[in-house]
Amino acid sequence: MSWTDERVELLKKMWGEGQSASQIAKELGGVTRNAVIGKVHRLGLSNRAGTTATAKPAAAKPKVAATKPKVEASTAAPKAKAKPAAAAPAEPAAPAPRPNLPARRAIIPAGQPLPPQPSANEIPAEALAKVSEVEKKAKKISVMELTEKTCKWPIGDPATEEFWFCGLPAQTGKPYCEAHVGVAFQPMSSRRDRRR
Repeated sequence: MSWTDERVELLKKMWGEGQSASQIAKELGGVTRNAVIGKVHRLGLSNRAGTTATAKPAAAKPKVAATKPKVEASTAAPKAKAKPAAAAPAEPAAPAPRPNLPARRAIIPAGQPLPPQPSANEIPAEALAKVSEVEKKAKKISVMELTEKTCKWPIGDPATEEFWFCGLPAQTGKPYCEAHVGVAFQPMSSRRDRRR
C-alpha cells in the first residue's frame, strides 16, 4: 500500500475531525492502525485541536447538591452541625520543603570532557611523593610483558605511545608494587577521616 495524495488528504481530514487511528485505517483499507499513527506523526498532525478527551473529565464530575443541616428541637445537647463541603482553595498549596538532597549534576552530552570532580578519596601527599620516586625507577613495560610478579599500575594515556606499566616487583597477593599498593589500597579509617 502506498500513501497517495488522495489517501493522505483523507487521513488529514479524518484526523482533523477527531476520528481514531483505527477508524481511519478501516476507512482507508489496506493499512494498519500503527501505519496511520506513523503517517500522522511524520506529517506533524499528532496534536489535535479540541479533542473529546479533554472534555470528558469536566463532564464526569458529579454535582454535589448543597443541603441545609437539620436542626432538631430538643432539650438534649445540640448535635454537631454537618460541615458544608469545603471549597477548593483559590491558590495551590505550597509544596512541602524538600529534604536536604545532594544537588543534581548537570547532564553532559556524550563525547564532551567531564569537569574536574572533587575526590572523596584524596591521596596523601607522602604517598604521592613515594609514587613519583618509584615511577622514576619503574621498568616501563608494555602490556605484553606483564606477569603475576610485575606491578600492573598503568602510567600515561593509553591512546599515546608514552603509555606503560610500572613493572617493578608486585607485593605478594597484590597486583601492584609497594608504592602503588599504598595508593590503591588505603585503610578504611584513613578514608573515613579524610571525608570529615
